[in-house]
Amino acid sequence: MLRRRLPSLLSTSLFNASPIVSSKCVGTKSPLSSPFPPLHSLQCANASPTLKGIWAVDSVRAYSLLSLNDLRDNKGARKQKKRKGRGIGSGLGKTAGRGHKGQKARGTMKFGFEGGQTPLRRRMPKRGFKNPFSLTFQPVGLGKIAKLINAGKIDSSELITMKTLKDAGAIGKQIQDGVRLMGRGADEIKWPIHFEVSRVTVRAKEAVEAAGGSVRRVYYNKLGLRALLKPEWFEKKGRLLPKAARPPPKQRDKVDSIGRLPAPTKPIPFLPEEKEAAFTPSV
Repeated sequence: MLRRRLPSLLSTSLFNASPIVSSKCVGTKSPLSSPFPPLHSLQCANASPTLKGIWAVDSVRAYSLLSLNDLRDNKGARKQKKRKGRGIGSGLGKTAGRGHKGQKARGTMKFGFEGGQTPLRRRMPKRGFKNPFSLTFQPVGLGKIAKLINAGKIDSSELITMKTLKDAGAIGKQIQDGVRLMGRGADEIKWPIHFEVSRVTVRAKEAVEAAGGSVRRVYYNKLGLRALLKPEWFEKKGRLLPKAARPPPKQRDKVDSIGRLPAPTKPIPFLPEEKEAAFTPSV
């Protein structure tokens, strides 16, 4: 009978293990003085052999600080799923905690709904406006371009277009309406360079022209800018490159000519008389 109870005795935890000692044992200590008595001190003259074996096994078990059958999750580590509509005994049956009838019991409302009163987003006044004609140009300085030329990433003997700047890493990939040439690092420009960009500052234009170069402001619409920067996209789709679009009337005084497609590699001298002819529609 005792052999059958041995597995249950071995599965007791460290704190539940209590030594079984007779009052006639010699050389033993009280369980209160030492929770883990050594095996050599367990000497009981009147104890049976079976009881001595149980005591020795429990003592060895008492020395183990961790066992596989004592592993437990921390309190609160596992949370049971809330089961709704599974009977009145759960407290969430029938109406599933929503109550009887009403708007809150039937469904959800859209975000910001306040029960029919004027919501907060309509009570607050409007501030400012968004200009639909605003343009966003990505800036690039002359000093950065000069470093890329010295590194061999840009060939200064050819025309530097917006595609050239994008391929060299001078500007990012997200180009919305074009590129603006800035005058930062203008002192590093010592040789003639020719540019075709969307906008240019006064300082940058003076620095480039002083070195013997030129800057042309060209116009590209959204589709033309994509054809300039990603011509492989049209080839992949099996489409032809679009024709260059003329600028709207409000931007004609801010550009010098219409952009060319595909991306040009040689600069073309531009005369003021040709500017009017470029923007005039052919009959």
